[in-house]
Amino acid sequence: MTRIADQDPSLLQFQKRLEDELHNSNTRTLFQINKIPKETQIRETLDQIDSSHFEEVFKNFYMQLQRGKHLEQYRLLDGLYYCPIDGSEYYSSKNIHCENCLTKEHKKGSVTYSHQVLQGGIMHPEQKSVIPFMPEEISNKDGDTKQDCEMNAGKRFLSKIKKQFPKLKFIIGGDALFSRQPIIEDILSKEMHYIFVAKESDHKYMYEWLKAYPKLNSLTHTEKNKEYFYEWMCDVPLNGRKDSINTNFFRCTVITKNKKGEVTNTFKCCWVTDLEITKENIEMLVKTARCRWKNENEVFNVMKNHGYDMTHNYGHGDKNLCFNFYILTILAFYMHQIFELTDNLYKKCRVKFGSKRHMWETFRAYIKIVIFDTWEELLGFALKPDQFKLLKLESAP
Repeated sequence: MTRIADQDPSLLQFQKRLEDELHNSNTRTLFQINKIPKETQIRETLDQIDSSHFEEVFKNFYMQLQRGKHLEQYRLLDGLYYCPIDGSEYYSSKNIHCENCLTKEHKKGSVTYSHQVLQGGIMHPEQKSVIPFMPEEISNKDGDTKQDCEMNAGKRFLSKIKKQFPKLKFIIGGDALFSRQPIIEDILSKEMHYIFVAKESDHKYMYEWLKAYPKLNSLTHTEKNKEYFYEWMCDVPLNGRKDSINTNFFRCTVITKNKKGEVTNTFKCCWVTDLEITKENIEMLVKTARCRWKNENEVFNVMKNHGYDMTHNYGHGDKNLCFNFYILTILAFYMHQIFELTDNLYKKCRVKFGSKRHMWETFRAYIKIVIFDTWEELLGFALKPDQFKLLKLESAP
């Protein structure tokens, strides 16, 4: 709900008319903001704040969910938590830049400046809500001459969540970029597990090694109009180096047919993992591995296209402003994920309005014309406006 106000052209203008006419506003009643600073002051203040200060906020949200036992439904495979990681760009410009910007030089001499982030969070194939962790900025800092990258950010991210949650048992997920021996060894040294996409073009030796076997372990499953073919082999060399680690390989092929029995779509993907693969857990391993796409679909896509405006330039700044705006956006997303898990009124609103964007637009329209004493009043009004008006009239002096 924190997205409602900052989607307006100006926080100061957001409730100015209500303040002028009624000497009160929803920024006071709902947000507990008595005096709104100007946008320039907000940006200057945010620019100076070290982004690491937000780490405790993410951790506290997580701990509250854990105490409320809301995270038990995210456990899988003997109490493990699946945490895929993925990178995304949220700012790009050929003119405005800061000391933290990544740079891309083009053949014609121009330069593109950008900000990127590596995001991770707890996900489950049967749970729609995502529990995000503090993002790791991919940026150029501390005078490094070598450009930062997603892999380095991934290593920093792993070290931080290990330090923050030393007792949690994680399965780290990721695309083919991460199915490399150095990052896998780093994960294993932290007593974590992994499931990474493994493309044949990246692992030619491993695939040749697998082809030497006449047949892999296999299982077939049919569900409605889809046929699932699972194959796996344990204790496989990851590469052809003398010090190669061994891993466990699995593959899933999904064939979709129409009512006539004609093939309409074929999906195939392969992964490597340190988890033992059996007939009893192969289907859950595949569901977990495919759940990685929630990072793109349920996090980045939602934040870009469903009312959070992740790629909107609220201000770039000279130090930390750009990344801090991203953090505030993911925190708003995080709060809404918490409401999805814990708040019945919010859940009913989500059902009524369908898309999040439609819901935010409706809330914003209401807040501009009606003063609500509590969030419960706002959500109740959104669900049943007529009943809310009657209650307000009956309670009026």
